[in-house]
Amino acid sequence: MRQDTDEEELRKSFSELGDSPLDSDASRPMKRVGSSRKPLSDRMEPTGMLLYKNGFLVRKVHADSDGKRTPRGKRGWKTFYAILKGLILYLQKGEYRPDKQLSDEDLKNAVSIHHSLAMKASDYSKRPNVFYLRTADWRVYLFQAPNAEQMQSWITRINTVAAMFSSPPFPAAIGSQKKFSRPLLPGTMSKLSEEEQIRSHEARIRAVSTDLAELRSFPPDRKVRGRELEEYRLRDEYLDFEKTRYGTYVMLLRAKIRSGEEDLSVFESLLLEDSSLQRAHSSPTLQDSSLASQASSSRGTSSKASACSSSRPRQEGQRNSYRQAVKK
Repeated sequence: MRQDTDEEELRKSFSELGDSPLDSDASRPMKRVGSSRKPLSDRMEPTGMLLYKNGFLVRKVHADSDGKRTPRGKRGWKTFYAILKGLILYLQKGEYRPDKQLSDEDLKNAVSIHHSLAMKASDYSKRPNVFYLRTADWRVYLFQAPNAEQMQSWITRINTVAAMFSSPPFPAAIGSQKKFSRPLLPGTMSKLSEEEQIRSHEARIRAVSTDLAELRSFPPDRKVRGRELEEYRLRDEYLDFEKTRYGTYVMLLRAKIRSGEEDLSVFESLLLEDSSLQRAHSSPTLQDSSLASQASSSRGTSSKASACSSSRPRQEGQRNSYRQAVKK
């Protein structure tokens, strides 16, 4: 019953695209109430339903839900006409036409980008202009854009939309769980104002940074094998990725507020001109934010040294895990 409802909502959302013409280089203004703190749900037309980008992309499915490796026969590259509308990336075979109905296959191909992160696949050498997308349920996709400029544009727009409209996560006590499982993330659109959204993301950075520092302060013994070691690895990978994702969200939203621009094309140009933020929305090795540092600064000096010395090899291993996610 839930699946039928979701499909109906996708069809309705997609059909509304026919109300206005599409342009492959056009971007709708990202109008959102700021200082007034008026929630998006009070608007006549939800901001998240606007069209943010469209154009051709070539897609490869690398991992299914929970990061499980996609069977080899289903990993081939396929060309789609991509339409980023709200928190949904529609992937349609052939160029979009207003009179064309959304097929069952189109529904299966649609990707929800809430709580997702797009990154340049720097170490993927088989094809040029490829970026990596990891979704909330840890599905992994590779997308190839027509050129480097379009690749960077897709990365920026996906991450910015996800940063603006991903709702605060449900409460989860990662550290107290005996068996690790990634918490469920809400797919509904955030009702927070832009400033409130930033504060929510910053709170998550502090929380995951603290959890990650505590985890790395007590690494498993070298003799530990099997399930315990795997549990530690999963927690470390999850917390490290969340720290990167929320850090990217905060940097993008702060850059957008500083720019004062609602048009994404203008915002992208200003973002690229800002040398301090050029890597913020594409690098899996994002530098630690000042908030993350503050979150762990209250720990003792000896604890800091222990966490630092034990985290370096894991950070390098984490970078390798990202490479593995896009190379195979």
